[in-house]
Amino acid sequence: MQWPLIKNLPNEFHFRFTKYAPIAAIISGLAIVATIVLLFTQGLNLGTDFAGGYVLEANTTASTAQLRARMSEFGVEDPSVQSFGGAQDVIMKFKLAGEESAGAAGVAAFEAKLTAAFPGITFKPYEFVGPKVSAELLRSGLLALAAALILMLVYIWIRFPSGLQFGSGAVIAVLHDVVLTIGILAFLKIEFSMTSIAALLTVIGYSMNEKVITFDRLRENLRKFKKTPLADIINLSENERLSRTIITGSTAVLALAGMLFLGGPALFPLVFAMVFGILIGTYSSIYVALPIILIWGINRNDPDAEIIDMGGYKGSKKQKPTP
Repeated sequence: MQWPLIKNLPNEFHFRFTKYAPIAAIISGLAIVATIVLLFTQGLNLGTDFAGGYVLEANTTASTAQLRARMSEFGVEDPSVQSFGGAQDVIMKFKLAGEESAGAAGVAAFEAKLTAAFPGITFKPYEFVGPKVSAELLRSGLLALAAALILMLVYIWIRFPSGLQFGSGAVIAVLHDVVLTIGILAFLKIEFSMTSIAALLTVIGYSMNEKVITFDRLRENLRKFKKTPLADIINLSENERLSRTIITGSTAVLALAGMLFLGGPALFPLVFAMVFGILIGTYSSIYVALPIILIWGINRNDPDAEIIDMGGYKGSKKQKPTP
């Protein structure tokens, strides 16, 4: 039995994607500028991993939701609770107002409030994540993103050795996705932590996979329709793979939707970044990566290209000269 939405998808699409490329370029440009301005004026809502704070391990029968609610009542900043290890083991991350020298007293008072609220809870010695450690974590996370982009560029150059524009278009499009994903996190003031770095790395992988599939179909049609204008081939390629894009993207979003709405505050930043990254990655494949190739142009003097009729032009496949 087929899913009704898939069953009702048309077999052929005839969208003129390149017609709206200038409008998409303006929208993307404005969004990137807005992101840069937002990062310089407001900045990211950095979590304990990057902004510093306290890490406290505890053993309790209380749920993470109960602990998180009480932490907010007790006045700590940026509370985060996650399960780890055993069924009753949790790790709490938070910030306290005041100087670091008063941290021990502040944590002791916080532990006393939790003990009163949840009898039987036990704690391990707390850890303080200072500015130096958090700065090193942030730098390491950004280096991981940069390394991922560079490795993806190398992969595209190996995958499509005949065209520098393929690699450049892919990396610019993926960088576009990363910047806008960071921008939406900053705009909505969603906590940015190491899990956000993991989400961005996932976005890079998914987005680059979309670019490879896009370029594969484009390259295949370039070999078939040697005399057809490049814009027409781009439109044809995207129309041919549009149903696949809709099915793949919607399946990925539906798989994450449950965690997005039911996963709670701990998973929300990670899943939200992944969902937005999937959507923006699909968009950038059509309206960032391909327009770069359209502007740059492609060397189409391939003697082995197959010439096929495509609405007016008639030809035949070139025969290789016999020795």
